[in-house]
Amino acid sequence: MGWLGKGKKGIQSVNRLIAGVSGIFLIPLMLITAADVLSRDLFNRPIPGTIELSQYMLAVVILLGLAYTQQVKAHVAVSLLTSKLSHPVQVVFGMISTLIGLSIFSILAWQGWVVGIEERTVSDMLRVPQYPFRLLVAIAAFSTCLELLIDFGESIKKLAGRPS
Repeated sequence: MGWLGKGKKGIQSVNRLIAGVSGIFLIPLMLITAADVLSRDLFNRPIPGTIELSQYMLAVVILLGLAYTQQVKAHVAVSLLTSKLSHPVQVVFGMISTLIGLSIFSILAWQGWVVGIEERTVSDMLRVPQYPFRLLVAIAAFSTCLELLIDFGESIKKLAGRPS
């Protein structure tokens, strides 16, 4: 296995780890939501800041799971037209869509970083700083870019007729 194969395995391992951390945030999200619902229904007293906290945890769960979702090819794809085409043409269309995704996520990573390092605001109720969540957009987009680069390399191998 060359350095590219080791790099691919390393990137994918890190993205699996990040997705695992994402899953850990689901537990407190579920607990705080359930506690808020019970508190609101039984005692007519919602827990202050629950909505804000839920929004932050949901952002963490979604953003940290992006690259892993790309890794396991679980994003929504419509293949109504491309499934009728020959395999090499399907691979070329896949490469084009990967390049489009790569350009979009590159811009997200760049602008997420720019906005994140300049952010100085805090949330309304809990006074949580906003910059970690803005920087999380950049980190998630960057790791998704790495997965898209891996996909593009795999597509080149397929087009050349070599096994992945």
